[in-house]
Amino acid sequence: MLVLVTGATGKVGRRFIDRLLADRKWVGVRVRALCHNRGFPDRDRVETLFGSIADRKTCARAMSGVSHVVHLATCKETPDDVIDVTVKGLFWILEEFRKSSAARQFILIGGDAGVGHFFHRHDGPITEATPHMAYPGCYALSKVLEEVVLEQFGIQYDVNGCCLRTPWIMEKDDFRYTLSFGDEVFGGPDWKTMVSEEDAERCRREGMIPLLRDADGAPLKRNFVHVDDLASAMLAALDNPRAKRQLYNVSMDRPVDYGEVATYLKRTRGLGSISVPSTYHSNWMDNSKAKYHLDWAPAYDLKKLIDSAWEYQRSADDPRKVWYPG
Repeated sequence: MLVLVTGATGKVGRRFIDRLLADRKWVGVRVRALCHNRGFPDRDRVETLFGSIADRKTCARAMSGVSHVVHLATCKETPDDVIDVTVKGLFWILEEFRKSSAARQFILIGGDAGVGHFFHRHDGPITEATPHMAYPGCYALSKVLEEVVLEQFGIQYDVNGCCLRTPWIMEKDDFRYTLSFGDEVFGGPDWKTMVSEEDAERCRREGMIPLLRDADGAPLKRNFVHVDDLASAMLAALDNPRAKRQLYNVSMDRPVDYGEVATYLKRTRGLGSISVPSTYHSNWMDNSKAKYHLDWAPAYDLKKLIDSAWEYQRSADDPRKVWYPG
């Protein structure tokens, strides 16, 4: 069994490969890490291939002898690259996959940007049947196109594809930095631009956090998943016959409620909060299908997500470096 992992040097790729190689169920499985800008550390049972998935010859070399693909490579709000990398790259790999006699399963890691996450109002839980609803920008559109391309390859050629649709993926101290009023804020919103300069400086100085409110004025609910839970879902889907041509929401059981975050951090760490109005919409991803089909469940709840982020201690060889802003 040879597993091709695209985007292998990102936080999901690294965690998945670590878990795969450590799991006794997968003893003997080999990994081919397809890398673009960054190299993958030397490891037993891991070979590294450099190149861009936008290049057809690279995809052909990467797919040689591969039985399973875990496709993570993507790009964010980069219009010059998004079609070549996210759409054409996926197409080239799927073309090689469908023609290969060795290929058995294709796993795509999708994103809730394809259903608009908090940019669009949803009248009920977001399920796998929720229509695609990209928000403005090329990234959300690319997440829609990824899912559609994989689905159509299943219809056209009976490709054994599986998509794990995730919300925002957290690791280490990520969640703590999503709530920062400083320049080191991770992802969006950029809180300091949503309050006055005086309030932003006070919040930064005192370590206060934002209590984001939705368009109806209630504390906003937004979906997250920890990278450990995503990696466990990926392993549950790997070579699983129940996952053939399926789409799964992979998220925490409950969305993060910014009001509950503020209450918990005030009680446990004495941190104040400031109310931040917005035009965003609360939503709730339903992960019950993944639980039912894959016998999977997330280990992280709100308390564990917060505590793990605040208690994480970085070593000198683990600087906080964000390759992608979200």
